[in-house]
Amino acid sequence: MKKSRIALVLSMLFAASHAHAQSSVTLYGSLDAGVGYVSNLRGAHAFIAQQGTFQADRWGLTGVEDLGGGLKSVFKLESGFSTINGAMASVGTLFNRQAYVGLSDERIGTITLGRQTDFHFEMLGPLSTAQTLGDFSAFHPGNIDGLGNTVPVELSNTIKFRSRTIAGVTLGAMYGFTNQSSSTTGRTFSLGATYGVGPFNFAAAYSEYRNRALNLANAFGLTSFQGVPLSAAAPLVADSVRNAGIGASAQIGPVQLHALVTQVRIEQGGRASTARSIDGGANFQVTPAYMIGAGAWTTTLAGKRWTQATIANVYSLSKLTQLYADVMVEQASSGAVASTLGIGPSSTNRQMVILAGVHHLF
Repeated sequence: MKKSRIALVLSMLFAASHAHAQSSVTLYGSLDAGVGYVSNLRGAHAFIAQQGTFQADRWGLTGVEDLGGGLKSVFKLESGFSTINGAMASVGTLFNRQAYVGLSDERIGTITLGRQTDFHFEMLGPLSTAQTLGDFSAFHPGNIDGLGNTVPVELSNTIKFRSRTIAGVTLGAMYGFTNQSSSTTGRTFSLGATYGVGPFNFAAAYSEYRNRALNLANAFGLTSFQGVPLSAAAPLVADSVRNAGIGASAQIGPVQLHALVTQVRIEQGGRASTARSIDGGANFQVTPAYMIGAGAWTTTLAGKRWTQATIANVYSLSKLTQLYADVMVEQASSGAVASTLGIGPSSTNRQMVILAGVHHLF
């Protein structure tokens, strides 16, 4: 009798430890801070403290529970902040980057509900100069095509599906509810696809957003758009924004080549304008610890053009800690002013930015 009781206790302890091993919660994050020089920031050169250049500052919790039969429950809570001043990325929104819960089936894919990013960031963004070089300020003006994870790329009230990868193909779809009766105000949806074969990767995404706010004054240095006066304090709320893009990359030994094209159609008051961006570059892994890369893009909108070239150097002290130093040169034409993302507009059509710092993951 005593032996049977001991055996029962041991079996219960084993079952409890086994169940615990099938569930996990992980705390993670990224801190990035540095200094920089700007040749022309609103009319004068400036030395600045800068955060989130190599990767966005953030912390989060992610978890998974094995439900058996290949089915798992998943969740993520992620909050963006600034390392240099401790402020939240979005005032009043704690988990401003992502907050979702869902189910994952190894035979079908994953479905999640909550605050999430669309497929321009998730599938197309990794092929951009900014993400491949690790430089937030190398994204296109105002991040208007959503390749970087900044407001308003994060979308609330969404349901999202991402398929498992079959023969190199992954598909995704997302819908954002308005939470209003009989209204399309704030409605969003996004579609994405990736295909990988050998050293090649391809991606495409299409998204639509109703009543999306666009800060075109800071992003492009514009004072008006389609006859509407603009200011940094009053973003343009577009009736409809339609975002499409395709891209590809190839890994050839230590060299990675990448290119993409995006097109963003902005409709407001019955009028429409299109922002088009062409982006490409190459990274060279000189040693396992040292990478140097170069990339460039050109963007047109409302008869004006912005072009930027970037050279990036990244030295890894470990898998979790990197030092970086980047140089960006931007030039605008047709009366536009240069305005590097995350830095601010120049008073002329040229701007040079040098950024250096340290990044750490945990």
